[in-house]
Amino acid sequence: MQGVLAEDELVLRVRRRMPEDADIKQKIGVLNRFFFRELGFTSNLNDYYDLDNSHLNMVLKRRRGIPISLAVVYLEMSEQLGIPVRGVSFPAHFLLRVTTPDGDVMLDPTTGQSLSESAMVEMLEPYVQSIGSALRILLQPATRREIIGRMLRNLKSIYLQTERWQRLLAVQRRLVILMPGSIGEVRDRGFAYARLDYLRPAMEDLRRYLNDRPDAEDATVVETELHELRQRTQHNGEWVVSGLLKPH
Repeated sequence: MQGVLAEDELVLRVRRRMPEDADIKQKIGVLNRFFFRELGFTSNLNDYYDLDNSHLNMVLKRRRGIPISLAVVYLEMSEQLGIPVRGVSFPAHFLLRVTTPDGDVMLDPTTGQSLSESAMVEMLEPYVQSIGSALRILLQPATRREIIGRMLRNLKSIYLQTERWQRLLAVQRRLVILMPGSIGEVRDRGFAYARLDYLRPAMEDLRRYLNDRPDAEDATVVETELHELRQRTQHNGEWVVSGLLKPH
């Protein structure tokens, strides 16, 4: 993620605090003291669903965020400091995975505290019935594409709840590009188009979804939406596209 964030000055400041012969554990200790104690990066508990918690420029400015946005800042800094840290897309709470000579250590990106296996099992219980093997799978490092996708889905959820359809569509378009194998994102882009009366692209996306998933559990819901869109598009033998009358 080199170059994503403009925190080179912060990296220089923490580098000055780091002994030249510091090992990985010492480097993590110095970075954690600087990041969480001195700079005060932490979770925005007062307004967890504030959109600025997902906007990295505001996270850097306010030093408040959600686990994944704090993790992205931490990952960028650790990469520049030569510390082997990876993101982990754990359910409901993004984590950091540090590789040390003694094994991997899991960190909470909102506090810097290391997490025991029992603590992670407790976090995982609402999501998985068979925890043993699932925990190992879920602790695999996330790719950069997966990290960006999770951040976009966080914004998607907020825009959907607040009915900010134009912004939802912008996020949904990015998700379709980022995750070309996810036909569900195409469906959701179709619903976003429909909310904004972009009727033809909405119908194209929903048809594409049904062609790919004719037996999907929500096929009836999508077919009903398509039927309503067809009725809306027909007006005196013409097609309504993006709010304008155009010939079919």
